[in-house]
Amino acid sequence: MTLPTAYWAPVSYFDCLTDNDIEIEVCESFEKQTFRNRCLITDLQGRLTRLSIPLKKVEHKQLTRDIQISYQSAWQHQHWMALRSAYEHTPFFLYYADLIRPLYEQPTKWLIDLNDNLTQIALAIIERRIEPNGHIHNPRTLNHTCEWQGLTWTDQHEWQTQTSILDRLMQEGA
Repeated sequence: MTLPTAYWAPVSYFDCLTDNDIEIEVCESFEKQTFRNRCLITDLQGRLTRLSIPLKKVEHKQLTRDIQISYQSAWQHQHWMALRSAYEHTPFFLYYADLIRPLYEQPTKWLIDLNDNLTQIALAIIERRIEPNGHIHNPRTLNHTCEWQGLTWTDQHEWQTQTSILDRLMQEGA
């Protein structure tokens, strides 16, 4: 099975990643308004926040691997403040914040690279590969493929109503 790239994907996405030998599809035509650049987080009061990474203009049938992030707005700061606001009082925020925050402090040109880095952090937490000094021990490599066959994870899962893996990680840990 192949999965599309995802920005802080839901738990069901990570269930697929941890249970199977999965590859990330990078040669599909990029679909706008999907979890490829969006996520849904929930704070302790149950309020939902939708986060969306702004992208440079997407051409018709542009491949996912060619999608660039736009920095015309301060989206990184806004997203980090939203994450901090939603999770700073959760049991595990202090443990994971230093792993996540650097990716919101430096620009990343390609959407696929940012999503891969965030996914690797989530997998490291899930698979308990975090060293006491906060470094990721033996990070999992995410394999990319260009063998898209028309069926994606989104065809089988109702991702739009599912909250990000961050909700579980910050409230329950690994």
